[in-house]
Amino acid sequence: MIYDNPVIKESGGYVVYIEFCTGINLNCNTCVQKLWQALMELSKSGIDGGIEEIVPAYSSLTIFYNPEKTCAEKLRKTVLQQWKKLKDKKLPLESSLWMIPVAYGGTFGPDLEEILAATKLSYESFIAVHTSKEYLCYMLGFTPGFVYLGDVDDRIALPRLKSPKSRIAPGSVGIAGKQTGIYGVESPGGWRIIGKTPIKMFDPRRSPPIAIKPGDKVRFYPVTVEQYKQMEGVYLTDLSTSQGEQNEH
Repeated sequence: MIYDNPVIKESGGYVVYIEFCTGINLNCNTCVQKLWQALMELSKSGIDGGIEEIVPAYSSLTIFYNPEKTCAEKLRKTVLQQWKKLKDKKLPLESSLWMIPVAYGGTFGPDLEEILAATKLSYESFIAVHTSKEYLCYMLGFTPGFVYLGDVDDRIALPRLKSPKSRIAPGSVGIAGKQTGIYGVESPGGWRIIGKTPIKMFDPRRSPPIAIKPGDKVRFYPVTVEQYKQMEGVYLTDLSTSQGEQNEH
């Protein structure tokens, strides 16, 4: 259930936390995107210069602020004022569609065989299902450049691994429940790895270090090993496979 008004809490350490609902909900995430884009515009325009960073998640926003320029109470009032304006409006939300190549199975997707056995899908059928739709980027986290996407088809939705792996390579594409995601850097993780993209998703030397942002859409397409090798290491924006679009919400 989405709250009538966002719940706003001061989290300490000059942080304000804003929650719209609990769990993963597309309509709730749309509320997050609306408020995030509005607050980003305020911050860029200098109207509230105390905002240092705004981090959107599935159902919440976290604002980090400079206490010498603003305070939690002022931010609370700003958030409520903005939400009153936005709540019932259909606004164009800026988003891009990113086409991401993936080599499925084998050494690229070591968990795929087990998934095929559990779902009783063939290799070709699984790929057809996973590549059949556009996924919404709900948020970025838990490591640099990790892209949380949803929602996957029920036929391929499987829980996380019982025992997380100590090392998952950057570019690995995984499934956990109704989510699919892309690892931006090498890290431990418990997602079931189905494939790997040759594209460099995260580069700290670039600005921004990751091209995909919350609210964007991602669609996967399969590539062969040879095609993977040809694309390996190319940064996402250099692949020229994004399409700008605006969606009203």
